[in-house]
Amino acid sequence: MRIGFDAKRAFLNNTGLGNYSRDTIRVLANFYTENKYFLYTPKEKENNRLSFLKDNKNTFVRTPQSLINKALKPYWRSKSIVRDLFTNKIDIYHGLSHELPLGIEKTNIKTVVTIHDLIFIRYPHLFRAIDRRIYYHKFKSACHRADKIIAISQQTKQDIIDFFFIPEGKIEVVYQGCNNIFQNEIAAEKKQEILNKYNLPSKYLLNVGSIEERKNLLTILKALKELPEQKLVVIGNGKAYKIKCLRFIAEHNLSDRVIFLSDLNLEEMAAIYREAQILIYPSIFEGFGIPILEALFSKTPIITSKGGCFSEAGGPNSKYINPLSLDEMKKAILEIQNSPKLQEEMATKGFEYAQKFTDDKIAHNLMEVYNCLQDD
Repeated sequence: MRIGFDAKRAFLNNTGLGNYSRDTIRVLANFYTENKYFLYTPKEKENNRLSFLKDNKNTFVRTPQSLINKALKPYWRSKSIVRDLFTNKIDIYHGLSHELPLGIEKTNIKTVVTIHDLIFIRYPHLFRAIDRRIYYHKFKSACHRADKIIAISQQTKQDIIDFFFIPEGKIEVVYQGCNNIFQNEIAAEKKQEILNKYNLPSKYLLNVGSIEERKNLLTILKALKELPEQKLVVIGNGKAYKIKCLRFIAEHNLSDRVIFLSDLNLEEMAAIYREAQILIYPSIFEGFGIPILEALFSKTPIITSKGGCFSEAGGPNSKYINPLSLDEMKKAILEIQNSPKLQEEMATKGFEYAQKFTDDKIAHNLMEVYNCLQDD
C-alpha cells in the first residue's frame, strides 16, 4: 500500500499531536516495511524527534512544489494537496489530527481521520469563539467525509457519536502508544548525569504537560503548599496560566520547591520520569493522556483524575482522585509515599498494563483499520 499522512504536526509540533503523528509514522514504517509512507508537510523543519526517518527507506517527505502552493501553504494542505496525493498514487490518506483536505472524498483515495478529543465542545470557555467555530466545522466535516474515523479512546468515540451524530460502526478505537525510549531501560549513570544537569533533588513529584488551565497545575501547587516536605518538577510550558501559577509560587514562597523544565530531549524526559516518586496528572479532561502511559512504562506510580478516559490510559492500579480536591490529592500522595509495598504494586502492575500499548500492538491495530478499507 501507498499511505499518505498529514504530517504537519510531526515536523512542527513537539507536544501531544506531534508525538502522536511521529509515533504513528514510526511504528507503521518499522513493522510494516512493505508499504510506502508519504509524509505531507507544508514545511520540512529539522526535528531530532524524526531522526528515525533517516533509517527508513520506505518513508518519503513531500512539501508544496508550485509557486502558488509554496506561497499559500494552508490552502495546499486543506485542498490542493489532493492533486499531489493523486499524482503519488496514494491508496489511503490518514489525517492524523482532526482534518482531511476538501475534495478528497471525490477521488478513489480511501480516508482515515484521527479525532483526539472534542474538548472545545465540552469546555467552550477554554477556547476563543472564533477557534471553536473553526474546530467545529473542520472536525465535523472530516468525520462526515472520512471512510473511517479513529478515536484515541472510548471517551472520544462516545463524544463523536454524541456531538456529531456519527454512526458507531464508522468509528474504531485505536489507543495511542508512546515513544519507545520510555519503554527501554536507561543506565543508572545516564540517569544520574541528567538529574545532575538539571540540579534535581533526590526525591520529587512530577507533572508533565502544557501549562494551561485544563491541566490543573494550580491544584498541585496548592497541595504542595500544605505538604512542606515535597518538591515538584514540572515539564512543560505555557502562557497566561503559567503566569498565574508563577504568581502563586511567589506569593507562597514555593520557588525553591518547584522546578520548571522545558525543551528537553526524550532521553532526558525518560530519565526524569523513571526517577520521580509519583506522576501527578490531575487534568480536568483529555482525549487520552500520553504522560500517563509514559509513566506506566517508566514504572512510576500515577495519581490522575476520576472519570473520562483516564482509567483507559492508567489501568486498574493507578490512583484516581477528584482533580480539584486538595484533600484527595494530599491523601493520595502521602498514601503512596508511605507504603513501599503500594509503590511496588503500582509500578509492577502498571507496567504490565502498559503492555497493551506496545509499538507492535499499536501498529497492528492501525493496519487493521487500513486493511478493512482495502477490502471494501
